[in-house]
Amino acid sequence: MRAVKRSRTLTLLATGTALALGLTACGFDSGSGSDSGSSDGGGDGGTLVVGATAVPAGEVLAYVKDHLAKKAGLDLEIKEFTDYVLPNTALQEGSLDANLYQHKPYLDDFNKSKGTELTPVTEVYLPPMGVYSKKTGDIGELRDGATVAVPNDTTNEGRALQLLAGEGVIGLRKDAGPDASPADITSNPKELVIKELDPAQLPRSLDDVDAAVVNNNYALDAGLSPKKDAILLESVQDNPYNNVLAVKHGNEDDPRVKKLAALLTSPEVARFIRDTYQGSVLPVTGG
Repeated sequence: MRAVKRSRTLTLLATGTALALGLTACGFDSGSGSDSGSSDGGGDGGTLVVGATAVPAGEVLAYVKDHLAKKAGLDLEIKEFTDYVLPNTALQEGSLDANLYQHKPYLDDFNKSKGTELTPVTEVYLPPMGVYSKKTGDIGELRDGATVAVPNDTTNEGRALQLLAGEGVIGLRKDAGPDASPADITSNPKELVIKELDPAQLPRSLDDVDAAVVNNNYALDAGLSPKKDAILLESVQDNPYNNVLAVKHGNEDDPRVKKLAALLTSPEVARFIRDTYQGSVLPVTGG
């Protein structure tokens, strides 16, 4: 079903207990493979360790590593994660030098709620969020009382609810904004049941719910094509959810980070994204 062919075998990280421990402990070596620590801390020398979710960020970084990094004098190591919390925790603690997987609203909310000091360096691509269903091919034909699963983190839940509201499936308070929650729903003509789930679980929930609003990376990783399979897909026009390369505040001028930022926004990477994802992921630059 999936239109994207993996270029390598992806090493996924353990979730469950490891995630729970990672949220409360300083280290997160259980399941992450990150017990060796960060690189030598800056300058032109040393390996740049970058965290990413597998798809599309891990694949984009793998392309850079395999085809562009050596010529640019960049030694790149990629560590893949299966959740949205540990890559930022690791970046704050110094086990990573940078990460790529999140949009700025999520990064801002993470900094606010966790007390981290992470900052975006450059926008790289837009992964449009979509609604998927095994029960219907039309968002307007959801049955009365249907269960719709949404991400349970603040910014992506708000993003999902705004997507549904934009189609008229539900109504939201005018001032709900990007942090909208089910409490902000003002009209629900079909009496939909909103089920909050961990973002990584959403594709697996499709057998049990009527529809699910799924983040792009988890949709692709599950073999779904946002362009072909989504019954409702986010518009790219004026979209604030471009994914960013992020670092800990103060490391923006690391020469290795600047090299990676330049490569990620190069025409070569733009072509790779367009050719690989066929409209399911969109580069922020031309080429």
